Amino acid sequence: MMSSIILSALWGVIMMFSGIFLKKKSTAKYIALVGLLMLLMVNLLDYYNVWMIHADIRQMLKFTPFGLIFNVVIFACTLIFLLLNAAEFEKIGTHVYDYYALIFFVLCGAGLAISFNTLLMLFLGIEIITIPLYILAGSEKRNLKSNEASIKYFLMGVFSTGIMLMGIAFLYGATGTFYIEGMNLGAAGLQPMMLIGIVLLMAAMAFKVSAAPFHFWVPDVYDGAPTPVTSFMATIVKVASFMAFLRLFDNAFGKLHADWQLLIALLTAATLFIGNITAVFQQSVKRMLAYSSVAHAGFMLFALFGLNTFAREGLILYAAAYSLATIGSFAVLAKMDDYSLEGFNGLSKTQPLLAFTNTIFLLSLTGIPLTAGFFAKYYMLLGAVKTGNHLWLVIFAVLMAAVSAYYYFRVIQAMYFKDGNAAVSRVSPVFSISLGLTAALIILLGLFPNILLNGLYF
Repeated sequence: MMSSIILSALWGVIMMFSGIFLKKKSTAKYIALVGLLMLLMVNLLDYYNVWMIHADIRQMLKFTPFGLIFNVVIFACTLIFLLLNAAEFEKIGTHVYDYYALIFFVLCGAGLAISFNTLLMLFLGIEIITIPLYILAGSEKRNLKSNEASIKYFLMGVFSTGIMLMGIAFLYGATGTFYIEGMNLGAAGLQPMMLIGIVLLMAAMAFKVSAAPFHFWVPDVYDGAPTPVTSFMATIVKVASFMAFLRLFDNAFGKLHADWQLLIALLTAATLFIGNITAVFQQSVKRMLAYSSVAHAGFMLFALFGLNTFAREGLILYAAAYSLATIGSFAVLAKMDDYSLEGFNGLSKTQPLLAFTNTIFLLSLTGIPLTAGFFAKYYMLLGAVKTGNHLWLVIFAVLMAAVSAYYYFRVIQAMYFKDGNAAVSRVSPVFSISLGLTAALIILLGLFPNILLNGLYF
């Protein structure tokens, strides 16, 4: 994974300098796609120990099959994201090469966040992920909502970073080390300084993954940012942050799981409730998807609640299923002239492929069988049941999943059963093929989830 961290940083620099010498916007996507294919190849070579960069990192990073498979998911989803959104990126502004460079820097931060072994590397990884997003959120400079999204995200992000640093300071004071494995002191019990540190880090990470009640920045930032940027923030960035969240609480505080499990249960319940109930009342599909991403953060929190094999496997499956479906839904949304529910009326008549693939994406997000979303939710809930604690949370999550069916099916109803003439911008053959491939991957993972999970054990 060290190879992919270095390559993603280098490719970001290459993208920046390419923008100086190459003026044609469309060339940027080809350089970015080459970079992503190289990242995927290098990561797979690392996985099979074929070619690895060895550096003296003083055990500050730890590479595991779990992390490498997670990286494959992130790179593959980013590749699909670029195939679907290349044309939209060219519409945002003139600095297309810089937008792609920032995406590669985010992937570098994701590599650090997935493999950190010290709290300092966690801090670096999270900051390298979020700082480029402050710029990307405000990249549509002529749009006041984009400027507002950028400044709100920046102010809230800086505040949460302060909370994270305070938590790290308390944990260092309690344990005398930054290495997360040295902190796993179950026998000593939960000391006051350690408790404060855990709560502060939980709050900071809950902000990064948009868990309630730290989600208040999400609707305005997701709605104001350019649609491709919102898609990237809601998927790749969120699941990378969740992996860091799981790694921190599993490796650093795993032995104290019983002490903080109730806190995570309450956080999960609040996130599921607020995300789903608020999404029901949205008339803008973009804002509805923003609130639904909060609800999905609630399901991903089950990985921390369970902290067992099913929960860890579930997080990888959920990351793939949720990312593919959400990237696909946002890609369809970006082609729409009207983002309201009425804007989708009659889409099946004007663009049957868009309507059909969007239906698959929404069914997967709901958790309907034969889609990847079903097994993703199943693994998460099974991981929670296996703990034997707080089973009320599992029942509550199933009820909230039923609520989510209501607002997802409203979009399907508009596309197929409402009269209208949905206006859509030009759909290229590459976009159509990529959209079909994304829908096919969701069905494939829904039928054979072990394609992804078997990689953890070889």
